Amino acid sequence: MVPLIFFTVILIFAAIGWLLGTYNRFIKYRNKIEETWSAIDVALKRRHNLIPNLIGAIEGYSQHEARLLGAGKAYAPRAGTPASRMEAESQVSMSLTGLLALAEAYPDLKASANFIALQNSLNEVEEDIQKARNRYNSFVGRFNTLVESFPARLIARKAGFEKQNYFTLDLATQRELPPVDFSTARAVAGPSPESNKNQKADLG
Repeated sequence: MVPLIFFTVILIFAAIGWLLGTYNRFIKYRNKIEETWSAIDVALKRRHNLIPNLIGAIEGYSQHEARLLGAGKAYAPRAGTPASRMEAESQVSMSLTGLLALAEAYPDLKASANFIALQNSLNEVEEDIQKARNRYNSFVGRFNTLVESFPARLIARKAGFEKQNYFTLDLATQRELPPVDFSTARAVAGPSPESNKNQKADLG
């Protein structure tokens, strides 16, 4: 009788320990998800702050094209779930890709110290986004596995833990730049500032 009672007590304490341990794992992964999402949010805001400077640099060479691709200026980063942010940030990535592709049509712009510095800053920011995204998705995967596992999913139902969405985003510096028609781009935009200066010098 005594061994049976002793064994029952051990089972009860083991069950309580498992319940507490599993619940704390849910809390741990949820906190990590929130922490890494904050890192993504900060990096995305840093990327957004580069857009006006990139557009400003390109406007000196191609005002028409810069205006077409300048929709990013109107974009203001706002709080939201990963799912709601993905669509908006994808549009930003597309605009940035267009700006980088446009620079290919202007060697003087591509070689300017200001544009190179901006492009390097964009590379660094998007590397930070990628690292934070990978960490975020890693914790989301662990959390979702726990939610779906049995018997952990019983705790998930009782505590209201639900599967989280992964954050996927194509970055501008990772996209293959679309082809740019050099003749069309220059015909639409007009001559570059350097060529204007050379023409004035010849006339003088």
